[in-house]
Amino acid sequence: MQSILNSMRTLALRQSTGDAIRRLHLSAVNEAARKGTREKARKKKVKVEVKKVGFIPHNQRNKKINVKRADKHVDDSWKQVPKDDCYVGRYYRWPVYSVAEAIQCHRETHHPSMYNVPTAPLNVDIELNMQGEKATRFVDNFQRMAMIPHKFEHGEERKIIVFTKGNNEIVEAREAGASLVGGVELIKDITSGELLLSDYQYIIAHPNILPELVALRGLMKRKFPNPKSETLGANLAEMIVKFSNGISYSAAKDEYQQNFGLITASVGTLDMDEQKLEENIKFLLQDVNSMRPKREGRFITRVLLKSPPSSEQLKIDPFVYVPEMWEKSSAKVKKEEAKKQEEPTEAKEAVAAAN
Repeated sequence: MQSILNSMRTLALRQSTGDAIRRLHLSAVNEAARKGTREKARKKKVKVEVKKVGFIPHNQRNKKINVKRADKHVDDSWKQVPKDDCYVGRYYRWPVYSVAEAIQCHRETHHPSMYNVPTAPLNVDIELNMQGEKATRFVDNFQRMAMIPHKFEHGEERKIIVFTKGNNEIVEAREAGASLVGGVELIKDITSGELLLSDYQYIIAHPNILPELVALRGLMKRKFPNPKSETLGANLAEMIVKFSNGISYSAAKDEYQQNFGLITASVGTLDMDEQKLEENIKFLLQDVNSMRPKREGRFITRVLLKSPPSSEQLKIDPFVYVPEMWEKSSAKVKKEEAKKQEEPTEAKEAVAAAN
């Protein structure tokens, strides 16, 4: 104890004389807490408040439910062909009818002795493979108007307004059956609010009035005439006939299966001539086939003929009217053949140069 007091005195004396001395530390330097440890400890002490939530219906929950859904593309090619008229349908292939046979079957079910609806509509269900050119791409939903050779009562209100300049074009549009035809004065009436575009289902225009029609782009929005939707063109009579008598249809992808699309459209009534109904189906299928992507494989996978109120659906062969597989254009085929012919000559030249 005495030695400790002596050492402390010597330290005090040195400090008074001006000598540099070290301070005495009673705790180790390395024991200091690392960065963030105190904050972590504080967070652990904080109590987590659990919010009580009432009952939530299963269809309003955010949980992703993996449900195995059946493939909507029906492929019964592996099934056997029925040998007689009495068989269990799910174990055999669907019978394929001609259009005339399918129409006759529907007429029999709609006979006065059965459903008694001889003027029932004939509907077509067209199933599509919406797979695009790439594996991760799909064909966008589309809505079109197919021109048909034989008109029928479709039961829709179709008012057509036509914008054009020139007396000849105005007379042509009126004779074709347009609801309203006009030029610059008609545009002024719409901008002033005297005429409503919402009263008309279809808007058609001639290219000669396009600069003045730009003023109505904000009001028309998607209905603004353009060549892609075939609402802008010089042949007004053909366009008016198409939109007044044609078949309006839309293709929509399935919500859960993006590569499956369905089109439901009416092609006529059962009291029409069989040949006229077949021609309407042919023109509809050709219009749908014009939207097919540039890839191998089928675009139209299956076509069914229906006629309400009957639940009967009869399968027909669509490839009688449209090609089954995608066909490359003749120009592309020639280019590919030319490339194949050039490849051996280039290889020969390379070998000759090496020797």
